Amino acid sequence: MSYTVTIEPIGEQIEVEEGQTILQAALRQGVWLPFACGHGTCATCKVQVIEGDVNVGEASPFALMDSERDDGKVLACCATVESDVTIEADIDVDEDFEGYPVEDYQATVTKIVDLSPTIKGVHLKLDRGMTFQSGQYINIELPGVDGQRAFSMANPPSRADEVELHVRLVAGGGATSYVHKQLSVGDSLNLSGPYGQFFVRSSQPGDLMFVAGGSGLSSPQCMILDLLEQNDERQIVLFQGARNAEELYNRELFETLARDHDNFTYVPALSQADEDTDWQGFRGYVHDAAKAHFDGRFSGQKAYLCGPPPMIDAAVTALMQGRLFERDIFMEKFLTAADGAEDAQRSALFKKI
Repeated sequence: MSYTVTIEPIGEQIEVEEGQTILQAALRQGVWLPFACGHGTCATCKVQVIEGDVNVGEASPFALMDSERDDGKVLACCATVESDVTIEADIDVDEDFEGYPVEDYQATVTKIVDLSPTIKGVHLKLDRGMTFQSGQYINIELPGVDGQRAFSMANPPSRADEVELHVRLVAGGGATSYVHKQLSVGDSLNLSGPYGQFFVRSSQPGDLMFVAGGSGLSSPQCMILDLLEQNDERQIVLFQGARNAEELYNRELFETLARDHDNFTYVPALSQADEDTDWQGFRGYVHDAAKAHFDGRFSGQKAYLCGPPPMIDAAVTALMQGRLFERDIFMEKFLTAADGAEDAQRSALFKKI
C-alpha cells in the first residue's frame, strides 16, 4: 500500500510506500528535502504536518521535543505515513542543484590501495551507471555494521559506473575498521545515491578555491577533475592539508594536473613538518597556506571546504577575515565519533553547515 504526500510550499506530490520514510521516498523521486544525519538526531529534516496521520518513528527526543511532536512536527528521515498527508518543509534548493533521484545499486570491489598510513582508496564497479553531481556522496551497507555509512565520491561523473572512495581509519569506528581490515577485492556491497548539497555552483561568477584536509580530499578531487574535464576556464586552486608527507596522498596526481592545466594551481601544506628537511612546500596549517597564497584577501573567490571540523572552522574564520562572505563559502564537515558526535552511528557522516 502507498500513500500520497503533498509537499508545500512547492506543491510536489510523492508516493510513499508503507514503512518507507518521507525522506526516503522524496529522494528516490527526485524531490529534495533538507537533511543531514539521516537517522533522527540532527533535526535538519524537521517538517510540519498540515494534514494526515504520521508516525514519528525513532526520532531523538533531543532533535524532536515533546512540545514539537504535539504541534505536529516530525523528522522526515524517521517519519512514516499512515494516510495521505500534506507537510510543509523549509525548502531552498539552489538553482545549480540537478536533483538526480536516489537509486539503489550493487557494487563489486575491484581495487583497494593504501593512499596513506591511515587512508585507503576503495574502487567499486557498479551494476549500472549513476548520474550525479561532482561533490555528492553515497550511502553504503557494510557487513556486520548497523545502518548505512556515507562516503563522498572521488571519481568524476564521467566515470558513471565506478565509485572511488577515500576511507580514513577512525579509532573505534566499526565501518572504517571493516573497510581497512576486512574488505577484500571481489566483495559485493549494496549502496544508494547520489546524496548531498555539496557541489560547484556553476552559475555563480568568481574563481574557485578548494581547501581539503585528510580524506576530505575526495569531494574536491571529484569536483576538480570534473571542472578540468569540462574545460572550465576559471582559475582553480587546491589547498591540501596534512600532518606530514606520508599523509599527503595523491600529491603526484595534482602536481600533474597543475602542469597540464594553466588555470589549476596546487598548494600542499604540512602542519607537522618541522623535522622534515626534505619538505620544500608550505609549513603550517592549510588555512594559513591559503592566507599566504592570496595575501589574506579572498574577495572574488568561491570557496569549497571539506575536512574535519577544526580545519573547517579555522578556514571559515580566515576566509571571513579576508573579506569573503557567507554566501561565497560552501562546506562539508566530516563528523566522526571522535569528533564528539552524540551517536556512534554518525561515524562517517557528512553534515553541511
